[in-house]
Amino acid sequence: MAKYLAVDNMENKYVSYISDAHFLACISTLHKSYLSAKSDISKRNFYANKVDTVKLTFDSKFNGVTQEQLIEAEILRQIDKSVNNSIGTFHEQILGGIDGFEIGNFSGFDIKAKDDTLFADIKNKHNTMNSSAAEGLFQKLARYADTYKQAKCFWVQILAKGSFNEHWAGEINGKEYSHSRVFKISGDKFYALLTKQDDAFFQLYKALPIAITDYLNSIGEIGSLSKNSALEEIKDGTTTSGRSILDQITFENYGYYLGFTKL
Repeated sequence: MAKYLAVDNMENKYVSYISDAHFLACISTLHKSYLSAKSDISKRNFYANKVDTVKLTFDSKFNGVTQEQLIEAEILRQIDKSVNNSIGTFHEQILGGIDGFEIGNFSGFDIKAKDDTLFADIKNKHNTMNSSAAEGLFQKLARYADTYKQAKCFWVQILAKGSFNEHWAGEINGKEYSHSRVFKISGDKFYALLTKQDDAFFQLYKALPIAITDYLNSIGEIGSLSKNSALEEIKDGTTTSGRSILDQITFENYGYYLGFTKL
């Protein structure tokens, strides 16, 4: 993705701290991730981790939805899971467009100050790490802080339980950890820290619907996404077998289980 420097906010339609061109480039990259995720949901991919058809049966009956609606929802859930990492990348790219900062490009950090006074690892949600991953992240940030003596190092939680910028210290994985220049910070406070604008994250939120619409208009695509093939492939199978959609999925996933050849 191309890198654009922030320009004077009088020239910006979307947010004041990065150029419109950079904003739209970030949206374009994320749009490609959505297209890829949806086009990748073939029946083979849908079945990759085995479909829990016992749960889907409960979902269908208790939630009062048709089997076809249920599978469409499950496909969307898989797409959502696939694009979650891309949302984190979107924030990295937005923040990397702020003057004085850059993205890591697989260098071990997600965002850094060009003068090496800040390093950050960005997680989209506060609860995406287990204790071992948290321990590894603290150790990594501490190493950056020890290597770059003027650097503050941050675990950024874009969607956090609260608004905060505080030292990250305490027990992790049964061990006590603390470092004078290792912090954890919420998304709003991190955006404010890099832009020096308290409402920077709010600006992003308010600008997104406008910028996304502008982007889709510019490529002649109003909210459409490429079609996935999973449901159609499954329905094709039911036409031949005479099974219901759930029975077809169950047979194709668990036909080797005792008694399931009767489906």
